[in-house]
Amino acid sequence: MKESGPVVVTGANGFIGSWLVRTLLEEGYPAIHASIFPGSDASHLLSLPGASSGRIRVFEADLLDADAVGRAVEGCTGVFHVASPCTLEDPKDPERELILPAVQGTLNVLEAARKSGTVRRVVLTSSISAMVPNPDWPSCKVFDESSWTDLDYCQSRQKWYPVSKTLAEKAAWVFAENHGMDIVSILPGTCLGPLMQPGLNASSAVLLQLLQGSSDTQEYHWLGAVHVKDVAKAQVLLFEKASAKGRHLCTNGIYQFGDFAERARRLYPDLPIHRFAGETQPGMKACEDAAKKLLDLGLVFTPLEDTIKETVESFKSKGFL
Repeated sequence: MKESGPVVVTGANGFIGSWLVRTLLEEGYPAIHASIFPGSDASHLLSLPGASSGRIRVFEADLLDADAVGRAVEGCTGVFHVASPCTLEDPKDPERELILPAVQGTLNVLEAARKSGTVRRVVLTSSISAMVPNPDWPSCKVFDESSWTDLDYCQSRQKWYPVSKTLAEKAAWVFAENHGMDIVSILPGTCLGPLMQPGLNASSAVLLQLLQGSSDTQEYHWLGAVHVKDVAKAQVLLFEKASAKGRHLCTNGIYQFGDFAERARRLYPDLPIHRFAGETQPGMKACEDAAKKLLDLGLVFTPLEDTIKETVESFKSKGFL
């Protein structure tokens, strides 16, 4: 059953957020509050099919501005919290650039939802980076939602994005428990697919750099990949299914980054794609149905090769490749 009231999407003009807005429009949601960072471009959202009827209302809200967040959430029945800072370059000030916006921003969104009196469920978009790296995970066991990223491991290697996502999701679960809120989280693998936003996002850059010859193994956060449209469908599914509880891994299987690179190389043999020797993550157990909780809810994943091809065609159309 679709909501009769509005729902809000934070980070609505980003890669995942844009696809989520498109999916909500396609699914018949009558009103969407698109929360965007002040001064950022949301024009591509207003050109989506169905947007011309006034179903999208844009709110400029820095997540650290609790009042602005409250205005975006006010009157909504559902919250899709997608926004979180992610940079292609190492941050100069990890606390200010990544950790504070991720953690406090999430808490501000949850507090706004609590105060609204109308929000019935919050769907939190976490990340595979809140699950791995976890060096202590048994090598004989497939990674699942009980895994949490090892913060000490990441901090010692200055991998700040996984730190920010892990701290933000853990803070959300504590807040939900303390206030009796209904939240569910989704943890997407590396998100790929056609870009709606004008710029290149970090997860898409992983594939683009591979196609251009990068030998980076992505060992710190790789578990697999997923089409962004499947992530958007999963977010809506998690909002609508009352039976959905807890964390939900969202990836089209778990496999080595080297295997992913080889699949891309077979599709595009003329590109300088690096051939990785052996395993990039020794002991990582492969699994085709790792996202069992979402599969059981009825989600159908796009084949990986189709995901790669659609992303590459998008790169070409936008001049990135």
